[in-house]
Amino acid sequence: MTEKKDDIILSIRGMSKSFGRNRVLDHINMDVKRGTVMGLMGENGAGKSTMMKCLFGIYTKDEGEIELDGHPISFSGPKEALENGVAMVHQELNQCLDRSVVDNLFLGRYPTNSGIIDENRMKNEAAALFRRLDMTVNLTQPMRHMSVSARQMCEIAKAISYNSKIIVLDEPTSSLTEPEVKKLFRIMRNLTSQGISMIYISHKMDEVFEICDEVSVLRDGQLVLTKSTKDTNMDELIAAMVGRSLDNRFPPVDNVPGEPVLSIQNISTKYEPYLQDISFEVKRGEIFGLYGLVGAGRTELLETIFGIRTRAAGRVYYEGKLMNFASSKDAMDHGFALITEERKANGIFQKGNLTFNTCIANLNHYKNGIALSDDKMHRATLKEIAIMHTKCMGPEDSISSLSGGNQQKVIFGKWLERDPAVFMMDEPTRGIDVGAKYEIYELIINMAKQGKTIIVVSSEMPEILGITNRIGVMSAGHLSGIVNTKETNQEELLRLSAKYM
Repeated sequence: MTEKKDDIILSIRGMSKSFGRNRVLDHINMDVKRGTVMGLMGENGAGKSTMMKCLFGIYTKDEGEIELDGHPISFSGPKEALENGVAMVHQELNQCLDRSVVDNLFLGRYPTNSGIIDENRMKNEAAALFRRLDMTVNLTQPMRHMSVSARQMCEIAKAISYNSKIIVLDEPTSSLTEPEVKKLFRIMRNLTSQGISMIYISHKMDEVFEICDEVSVLRDGQLVLTKSTKDTNMDELIAAMVGRSLDNRFPPVDNVPGEPVLSIQNISTKYEPYLQDISFEVKRGEIFGLYGLVGAGRTELLETIFGIRTRAAGRVYYEGKLMNFASSKDAMDHGFALITEERKANGIFQKGNLTFNTCIANLNHYKNGIALSDDKMHRATLKEIAIMHTKCMGPEDSISSLSGGNQQKVIFGKWLERDPAVFMMDEPTRGIDVGAKYEIYELIINMAKQGKTIIVVSSEMPEILGITNRIGVMSAGHLSGIVNTKETNQEELLRLSAKYM
């Protein structure tokens, strides 16, 4: 059935975009209906973010037409897009971390009174916005002191504040707790009831089926499927994304853990958020999961073990030897590795190429005498690109030109070059598509089979249950319990995560 033109808020016809020889978008046609949520899915590098950046005026499309509310548009930049009713919440947050919530909310559009910034009006309008969205926020707090999830919600509120006709949400729940996701979905439903439309980019299948009216799938720069979510299923979407069926979301966890080799004893920290007397052991060749709600202390625990945070008490032993790390370099020198949660802030060098980002943590390995060998670094990067199936043109590509998921693959490759004995991973598949996730799961399990000791932090319940041997559950800075993965369930994990709240 053909849609009435009045029902279409956004129409994209024949959109194409190339970067050099790499054709990222190939004649895309897509319509978004008024007052609906359109899901947009695809593997990392499929073209989702590029497509939205062309809409938002960050990139200039090579071919095609875009109509908003029946009128042709071609924005020269984000400011023009926002002024014309198109807002976008990016997966990687771009905020002024040393400025307050209010300052970030009004950045680039400060209200004035007689030529002077009207701070009272800013505070009043910000307070009214957050009340309307049922969000509790300290308006004067610097963004730097807020959790990733709180900063994400502030960015979503900012997009809403523009009274937009259409809002693009790029992986908006990647750092949100389950209650925050439910709150976001309530806000989205309220907005669609007012006629506002949304494009929802996500790799989380359950969320797409819960909140989206329709879903479109990109593969290799082409739109290969658009359907009502009521008329499709997870298997069809996965097949459309990866070009093949994927019978299981998780490979078999068939590693056999050995004897305990990593001992965490009575760890506590000096600064907020506090860790309280945490003790556990991890075995050789074991995948040990850490679950808990945002703010429970999972990230802080990994950073304390790795020497980034200061301990108030406690010790770390590996193979019976005291690991008293004074810095992350000490940890690395003793065979420890850490993939951080925020890749943009502290996982990659955005101005560097793939070779730089792959080799930076292991430079002594690539020397000829006292000088670095470009050839050794080039070959090492090519090897990791092949192992991780990173979508790129080659080692000299700027890492900032890659999708978020492919950047994550480069980070994995960097640490694999060091051949760590203890590999700690904080949300390792955040923002990664279902096909690439499976590859990373296989990599983690194979590393465990090789005798690596692995600790994985994940907010995704199916993931933590799908790839681990045991799970430690954090609650308000405490370790509230350790369970065998095969003997537990979602209800027990949620109960333990709320034990000290």
